[in-house]
Amino acid sequence: MGHREDLLRAARQCLEDKGYARTTARDLVAVSGTNLASIGYHFGSKEALLNQAIVDAFEEWSDQVVDISLEGREQAPLDAMAASWVEMVESFGPNRSLLVAFVEALAQAERSPELRDQLAAHYQRCRETIARAVASSVGEAEGMDPEAVASFLMAVCDGLILQWLLDPEATPTGEELVASLGAALGQIVSSPAV
Repeated sequence: MGHREDLLRAARQCLEDKGYARTTARDLVAVSGTNLASIGYHFGSKEALLNQAIVDAFEEWSDQVVDISLEGREQAPLDAMAASWVEMVESFGPNRSLLVAFVEALAQAERSPELRDQLAAHYQRCRETIARAVASSVGEAEGMDPEAVASFLMAVCDGLILQWLLDPEATPTGEELVASLGAALGQIVSSPAV
């Protein structure tokens, strides 16, 4: 592994151990076994290194969640989506430190145009990936914009992450979420139009 890869690995570890806001350049050097000049040479700054590491980590996590939903294509679309929501909520616990680092990075994005651009690009890639999954699962439906559906699903995911970080016990499990939403949608669909 070269210094660039060592620094990215160290940044990921520091994000999980110390968080976005508390990781210093010296922490990164100590964990990576590199030197301060390597950070500047490969990334330009400590912030750029942390930004790349947080985006890489969240792309990896997002891909895992989307892959779960794509595995269930032989199921009905709602069943496949339900399986992905269960998997996503279950992944919060093992990824808690990463989720905290992501929330910290979001707060920093207001003052860092570079980070904001990287996170916006990450969101766009996620939106496109989820939109493709929605379109392949549901097919074409008049008036449906797969990217709008993807944005809604991403917003729900982000909201669940925040709720879970603040109070995991009060946040519904994936199974509870799916059962309750299924019951609510069933009621909506069976109710007569007014």
